[in-house]
Amino acid sequence: MTSFHNDLNNFPLWTALVTPFDEHGQVDYDCLARIVGDQAQAGNGILICGSTGEGLAIELEEQLQIVKFVCQLQPKVPLMVAVGGANLALQKQWIETCNQLPIAAYLLGTPMYTKPGVVGQTQWFETLLNASTHPCMIYNVPGRSAISIPMQTVRNLSNHKNLWAMKEASGDISQFVAYSQAAPSMRMYSGDDALLPSLVSAGAVGLVSVCANAWPEATNLYVEKSLQGEGATLTDVWFAATNALFEQSNPIPVKVLMHKQNVLNTPVLRAPLTHLELASDQGILAAEYAITEWFYQSRSHLRTVK
Repeated sequence: MTSFHNDLNNFPLWTALVTPFDEHGQVDYDCLARIVGDQAQAGNGILICGSTGEGLAIELEEQLQIVKFVCQLQPKVPLMVAVGGANLALQKQWIETCNQLPIAAYLLGTPMYTKPGVVGQTQWFETLLNASTHPCMIYNVPGRSAISIPMQTVRNLSNHKNLWAMKEASGDISQFVAYSQAAPSMRMYSGDDALLPSLVSAGAVGLVSVCANAWPEATNLYVEKSLQGEGATLTDVWFAATNALFEQSNPIPVKVLMHKQNVLNTPVLRAPLTHLELASDQGILAAEYAITEWFYQSRSHLRTVK
């Protein structure tokens, strides 16, 4: 076990980290070290090789190199590793390999493309939960997997010792509430940046974020304020910013923005994604200005209050 196991709940914000590539499409490890450092400095948990990290376009051996590299950096925040695809035996083996590394948790995605039902999804998640030596966050994302996690599957898993949390990204608040009721001890995290203020009243305890890649400290403050019930003052700015980061398939806009911020050396993605899909940068630049202004004003207010 890592020292972070008992502290996971102290990290309400997890950044679904992008994977930086050089102009040839190879992992830019120097840049990866910098962005991991930025997240650690902001106090954000780090999710590696998820969909925002283009995990499905990276072979498992290369993913392992990425995970090992980030572990060797020893950031003072917990690391979560994504588990996806649709090959159960391969993903079980992936977990057994990563169990040997100093990580803190896994994100278990719904099987992709295959659209299994209650029994199939129960078997999928139960097998992966059994294989893990770390707490696990299951991930409901019908927009990518083409199917939701059945409510009965959540009930079936609710007492598993390794079921820690759910990342819920359906965009449906009633579904969010229903999952929470199906497994009362499971902690609920929003998978939609803009919806966090609305979901706090439905039981959300945190956010797994795309925005935090571009704005590590600002998103941390946004989560803090959301959890303190200040959502009404946040919605307009953050909703518009989030929309800009999803003008094209994630993570195209956020990588383009991070390149313009001089955080990434290139905006390159792995095929079939490409930064060339983003025809205009007006939306992301407007979001950058709005969030920077909001963060500056919010920090100034905090200093005045203190």
